[in-house]
Order: sequence, then structure tokens, then C-alpha cells
Amino acid sequence: MNYSRVQTFKVGHCRHPEVTTKRDGTLSSVDFFALPSLIQHPVEGPILFDTGYDQAFLDATDRFPEKMYRLLTPVSFSAEDSLAAQLERQGIRCAYVRHVILSHFHGDHMAGIHHFPNARFHCAKAGFEITHKVGKIAGTRQGILPRLLPDDFAPRAQFFEEGNAVALPADFAPFERGADLFGDGSVIAVELPGHCPGHWGVAVRDDAHGWHLLVGDAAWSLDAIERNVPPPRIATAFLGHTASARATLTKLHQLHRRNPDMRLSPYHCSLRASEVGIEVGDV
Repeated sequence: MNYSRVQTFKVGHCRHPEVTTKRDGTLSSVDFFALPSLIQHPVEGPILFDTGYDQAFLDATDRFPEKMYRLLTPVSFSAEDSLAAQLERQGIRCAYVRHVILSHFHGDHMAGIHHFPNARFHCAKAGFEITHKVGKIAGTRQGILPRLLPDDFAPRAQFFEEGNAVALPADFAPFERGADLFGDGSVIAVELPGHCPGHWGVAVRDDAHGWHLLVGDAAWSLDAIERNVPPPRIATAFLGHTASARATLTKLHQLHRRNPDMRLSPYHCSLRASEVGIEVGDV
């Protein structure tokens, strides 16, 4: 089995009350960083898990009704923060990125995909189909901005649901099945339903941490997983399906209890943000 090296980046952030992400949180507004990951695979090369914010997000929310998305979750972002710019500073040219994995189709996760013209997009068919069904108002309410999709997205997409279904290692119980993206067991997409239609995470065989589960927005913090504290019902119902979201969080909690050494990385977690040199408050 191949091992990969996983690196996390800070690519912009938004602000909103902590209580929207866990029901015993405070009413104070806090920073929630977008934390996409670079997976350096020994065969496939650089693979991205989400892309964070981008100027394209600001452009797509510059008028109503889409502007409500930006007003409800005020965004801080500069061009030098883009994932593309950060990769280029590390010597990774965007044209050389062959794979972008999307946890789901919310703007803060996929705004930068246009920078990677030669990448295959690995994503959920259920999520992609929603981008063609929602109108502007419903899409804005659900965090979906179809303007962010490149015109050639569909022919470049490979859907998790149609991929190579495999049993997950016993370490991942109670999660049982996934989609092996590259046929070598090193990167496995794992369905984590509830946050929105077509929400998935990815399990990576990380050379620094062993199995590493990137959970996207199935939880907003490690604290929420460790204590099994979901967002309030009004927040989960606004974007997705409350019962499914809570069931997924409970499974993540059970996974952590059974295997506390496995590294779990929520996409907006302040602890994971602090590990990449970001000064944040308690979230």
C-alpha cells in the first residue's frame, strides 16, 4: 500500500457565531478558517482535498441574491492566500495537479477549482446534480454557487458513487464502506451524510500519522467529535438533513472513542488551524 504526505493550508476564513457549529457554543462571532489539504501521493503526485476561498468566490457573490451568502458569513481573503498561490510558492505548478477531491459543493470548499485546468474532479454525483437543480435563491440559502463550476466540469468528473467500492479497514468502525480512488487503498472516499447532499470525507494513508480521516464539514471541530456535540437543529436543517448529520457525528464520536490515535481533521477546526501557524481563539 502506498503512503502519502498530507499538508494543510489556510485559505481565507469567515466569521459567524460559534453556536451555529455546536449547540453549546457562545453567541460570539469567531473565525472559521478554510483548511484544504494537499496530499502528496507517491504515484499520482499532488492531490487536493478541497480548495478553500478564492477571488472567484467574491466574484460569484458580488450581487444579490448570492451576496447574502457573503453577508451572512463575512469572508476575509486576499489573492496571496489562494491555494493556487500558496502551491506555486512551494514549487507546485497548478497545471501539474492531476486530481482535486471535493468533499461537497459549498463555495468555501470549491471556489478555487478553476486554477487547476488539468485535474480530474473526484466528487459525489448527488452533490453535482444539486448544482443544476437549484435556483439562485435556493442555491444561495444552501451555500451552492453554480457560477464556480468550470464549463468542462462534467467531462472531468469522476463520481464516488460509481467508483471502486471497498470495505474499510477495521480501524474505521463503525464506518464500513468507501470508494478506493486510485486502486491502491491509499486514498478512500467515505460518505459522511447530513451536512448537505453529496457530502463525503476521505481517508488517507498518511506517512506521518497512519490513517488520517479528512472529515470536511461532518464536524466543525475536534471538540464537537470528542463530546458528540452537534450544531443546533436550525443550523443543520438550513443546509442539510439534521438526523443524518447527527448520526454521522455520532459515528465519528464512536470512531474516536474506539480508535483515539486516528487523526481526524474537520475542515474548519481551530486546532488543525493552529497546527499550520494560525493564531486563533478558542473555538
